Amino acid sequence: MPVPVPQQRAVPAAETTHGADLTLLVIEDDPAGTIAVPELSAGTRVRIRTARNLTEAERLLTDDVDCILLDLALPLPLSAETRHGDTGTGPQAPSGRADELAALTHVLRIAPRHAVLALTAEDDAELAAEAVRVGAQDYLFRDELDARLLSRAIRYAVERKRADIAQHQLTESRLRAQENARLERGLLPTPLLDGSDLSFAARYRPGRSRALLGGDFYDTVRTPDGTVHAMIGDVCGHGPDEAALGVELRIAWRALTLAGLCGDELLSTLQQVLEHERESEEIFATLCTVDISPDGRRAGLCLAGHPAPLIARRGQAAKLLPYEDGGPALGLLPRARWPRRQVELGGSWSLMMYTDGLIEGRVGPVGTQRLGQEGMVAMINGQLDRGLAGEELLEAAVTQVRELNGGELTDDVAVLLLDRDQERIRRRGGSAPRSRPVPASTRAASAQRPPL
Repeated sequence: MPVPVPQQRAVPAAETTHGADLTLLVIEDDPAGTIAVPELSAGTRVRIRTARNLTEAERLLTDDVDCILLDLALPLPLSAETRHGDTGTGPQAPSGRADELAALTHVLRIAPRHAVLALTAEDDAELAAEAVRVGAQDYLFRDELDARLLSRAIRYAVERKRADIAQHQLTESRLRAQENARLERGLLPTPLLDGSDLSFAARYRPGRSRALLGGDFYDTVRTPDGTVHAMIGDVCGHGPDEAALGVELRIAWRALTLAGLCGDELLSTLQQVLEHERESEEIFATLCTVDISPDGRRAGLCLAGHPAPLIARRGQAAKLLPYEDGGPALGLLPRARWPRRQVELGGSWSLMMYTDGLIEGRVGPVGTQRLGQEGMVAMINGQLDRGLAGEELLEAAVTQVRELNGGELTDDVAVLLLDRDQERIRRRGGSAPRSRPVPASTRAASAQRPPL
């Protein structure tokens, strides 16, 4: 006779530990109970529920069921057959044996997180193997069913199902991480410097663990008149919302720059973008913009609460560009202004723009002092004395800041480097890059730009 179903305390199957009681749901339609479920080995208690059809099994299938023992000879109810035929998802058996495995595929569909044991006749090993291929954890022959074998099969099926679920979750997690990485890499800028004689290098290190993108952002573009525009900024905060806002500001800056805006007009428009896109009025962003003339010898500088760039001219020590005339960070004052200061660069130079993550790391024996801008200038001069330049210079700078900090930096770090080598330009046959023809529409838009 079928074993009565006792009242159970609901415990999720995934939380059942080795050695604890297990709940087995037996699904078979023999009213005489010819499928005998023997008593298991000592120390192992298995609570048994019996269902005579799949409709009753769905009612008894609760979270505390650890394993299902299914008779493959069980007929499929008409309603279940209809549902089974209409769906195109879930495990599928070969067309030749689909009817024989219909009950199994239905159970796998309604119990995707439960271990399933298939019970079949001894002379049908092929069907048993096919059941495992479709999704059962193991199979048993009806004539060989005994306590030791059933005990082992239940334990094995439960542990294998847990391992399958864990592996599936790990695979999903890896795929999500890969997709997030591809997305974040796609949001990092690609400099548009075609036709320019300036060399470009950048380093980016987000403060968030396992992230590729933080609240820092940068970009560099060359407009048709030959002017090179560079920008670096920092949204306050370190979370994904700040990273998203940084991407929005970077894209807006590129679009506005290519449309001909510059200086105060560009920053005023960016502030409007920030005010509309931020989630709180407390969110602000610092920004530094530089527009370098087509001959590469002069630049316009605008600072919005951001650290001033560092310039190293040939034969001279690196130093900070003037920063006394900067304006406030974007988002702090509704009608702020950002004066544009003209700077003489010279023939050969290196211009480094950075976010405050590079200068706010701790230094000193007890780590109570900040590196600061003066410390950064001294550090860069030391690296220049060693002959470092370009990518090597930036990599060495970020590495040394981490070492001085005694470990990973908590803030995002972005560093951008533009170089102009006059001797190399002369060897290539000209003192300045030739500008491409400027369309009339672009000239009209560029008329808004302050003279260099």
